[in-house]
Amino acid sequence: MAARASACPGLLNIVPTRDGGLCRIRLPGGVLRAPQAHALARAAARCASGVIEATNRANLQIRGVRVGAEDDLIDALLAAGLGPADGAGSLDARDGVRNVMLSPLAGRDAQAVLDMRPLAAQLLAVLQHTPEFAALSPKFCVLLDGGEALVARDHPHDIWLAAVTDQARGTQLAVGLAGCPADLDHGAQPVAVVAPQYALELVAALLHSFLKLAQPGQHRMRDVLADHGVATLIQQAQQRCNFALDARPDPAHGLRKPSATHLRMGIHAQAHTPDAPALYYLGAQWPLGRISAAGLQQLADASDGVLHFTPWQGVLAPDLTAARAQQLQTQWQALGLLTDAANPLAQLIACAGSSGCNRALADVKADALRLAGLLDVPRAVHLSGCVRSCAAAHCAPWTLLALAPDQYDLYQYNGAAGFGAPLATSITLAQAAQMLNAQPINPD
Repeated sequence: MAARASACPGLLNIVPTRDGGLCRIRLPGGVLRAPQAHALARAAARCASGVIEATNRANLQIRGVRVGAEDDLIDALLAAGLGPADGAGSLDARDGVRNVMLSPLAGRDAQAVLDMRPLAAQLLAVLQHTPEFAALSPKFCVLLDGGEALVARDHPHDIWLAAVTDQARGTQLAVGLAGCPADLDHGAQPVAVVAPQYALELVAALLHSFLKLAQPGQHRMRDVLADHGVATLIQQAQQRCNFALDARPDPAHGLRKPSATHLRMGIHAQAHTPDAPALYYLGAQWPLGRISAAGLQQLADASDGVLHFTPWQGVLAPDLTAARAQQLQTQWQALGLLTDAANPLAQLIACAGSSGCNRALADVKADALRLAGLLDVPRAVHLSGCVRSCAAAHCAPWTLLALAPDQYDLYQYNGAAGFGAPLATSITLAQAAQMLNAQPINPD
C-alpha cells in the first residue's frame, strides 16, 4: 500500500511531506495502552524517522516514513489494534471517520455533568459500521463536552454536544453545528436540545442530512450551512428522528466559561466516590508536542499501563494515589516532559515548520524554542509556518505568522475571524519578543 497524496493523513493514508511520509494514528478517546505504545514506537523507529507528534485532536502522528516502508508500518500498527474496527467498507474509510473528541478526564472530572464515554463508544461504532458515513471527510469531527473543567471547549467542530442541567428536564445535551461551546461571549449558539438517550439518533440524523445536502467539494458542516442554513438541516434531521427536536433552545444552553486549561498539567484531584480513597491525575506535555520513539517507550514503561493523550498536544495519567502521582511526576520530568504550565515552552504551539512541510515559510519549531528564551513571562503564542494554521485549531491569544525565515506578522486575537488584529508586520523573532514582553500577561 504505497503513500497516497491527500490533504489529511491517516493510518492507511500516508501523506508525503518534506521530511518523509506522515502517518496519523487516531486514538479513540485519546487512549493508548502500554503494549500499543511500544508497538507504535518500534514501528516508528524501524519504518520512519522515529519522530512522533501529539496532535490537537488527541491523536499521534509518525513523521519521516521512509519510501518502501509504508506497508510494514501499516501492518505493525494494525496488528497492535490501532486501526479501525471490523465493518463495512474499506479500512481507509473506516479509519478516516473516527473523529470523536472528548475530555481526557471524561468520567473522572468532578465538575462533569455527564460521562460521555459510553456515547463516544456508540458513536464510533455507528460511524464505522454505517456504509454511508464513509463519504464523510477525514476532517469532519464531533465534540462531546460532558461539562468537565478540562475539555477543548474552544476547538471548533462540525457537530458539538454539551451536557447541561435543565431545572425542568434534568440533564440535557445542547447541540451545535460548525463551532464550539466556548464561552458566553464567543461561543456558537446551540441549534437544539435533546435528552441523552436520543443523542446518538440525532447525531446520525444530522450526519445523514449533511451528506444529503452537501455538494461536491463541500466537506465541512460550515460549507453546507452557508448554502442551506441551519433551519433546513434541522428540518432534514427531524424527518429521521422518532422524537421532536427542541429547535429553539435557551441560548445559554451549552455556553460556559472557557476550559481551565491550566489543569492540563501537573497533579490535580479527580472525581472519586465518598467511600473510596482520594485519586489524582498527572498531566504533562512534550516541548512543542514532539517525542522520540525511544521517549515514548520510556514513557510507557514509567506509567501505569495506559496513557490518555490530550487536545493540547500532551498526555495524562489518571487514577493515581497522591504518592504515585508525585513519583510519576518525577519520572516524567526526568524524561523531559513538562509538568508545569508556567514553563514558557508549555505555552507555545508550533507546526512542523519548513524542516518538515513544503508550505511552511520558516522553521517555526526552532523559532519557538528561541522565543521561549526571549520571553520575560510565559505567553500563549502560536507560531504558524503558513496561513493554514495546522497546529492550532483554536485561536491563540497571540499568533506569529511566518513570511520568510525570521520574518513574521504578529496578531492579537480579538474575537474576530482569523488570527485577530494585526499588531506588526515583517518583524524578526527578537522584535516580536520585545512586543510580546510589553503586553499584559495572558489570562488563563
